[in-house]
Amino acid sequence: MPAIVDKSSITKVCVDDFALRKRFSYGTVMIDLESHRIIDLIPSRETADVTNWLATFPNIQVISRDGAATYSSAAKGSHPDAVQVSDRFHLIKGLSEAINKYMVREFPARIEIPLTEEVSEERKALYNTANRPLRIRFAHQKRKEGLTVSDIALLMHSCPTTIRKYLAIPEDEIPESRAISRERQHQLAVQQKQHEVDEARKLAGIPYRNVFAKTRKARYMDKIRPKI
Repeated sequence: MPAIVDKSSITKVCVDDFALRKRFSYGTVMIDLESHRIIDLIPSRETADVTNWLATFPNIQVISRDGAATYSSAAKGSHPDAVQVSDRFHLIKGLSEAINKYMVREFPARIEIPLTEEVSEERKALYNTANRPLRIRFAHQKRKEGLTVSDIALLMHSCPTTIRKYLAIPEDEIPESRAISRERQHQLAVQQKQHEVDEARKLAGIPYRNVFAKTRKARYMDKIRPKI
């Protein structure tokens, strides 16, 4: 800041407060809008002090200030004909606040974004942690394709630690999926029923009493036959 300032040459200024001791005492600084240099400062932001201070600069035409009533009143009291403008910071701040109020008023607090991507049944099954065998095979497959553990974890909605455990399981030791196990049980049940039907067809034409005695004896023998 220059030691001597020609106050009559100052025409466009910006005034703003600064903290001497935060939350306790404040001062006011004056900056030349053309040179962007500090012109003067005082250890107060009271209206009367700022008014008297501004009055010592007789040719001020433009005063840039914040939205505080203190500087507005001081500017009117010292230079009633001067143009008062909002500084850039407070102008943008005021504009942002106005936009925020408009958004809150015009738009609901919660906007539902529709799902743009449908999840296939296969993908849903993969996300289901109960389908552990399917998830393990998928992890092995993606690892063979060159994906990293983190990439596989992201695809499967899982954590890298779980994926490492999956990959540590040898492929020949991966348990069968529940669907395959149920299918095998179903096939065995079908074969058993088919066997019973074939046996019944072989007994066609035999008197009822003989069929009953033979089938009853066969079931009894199955129960008492020692298992090897």
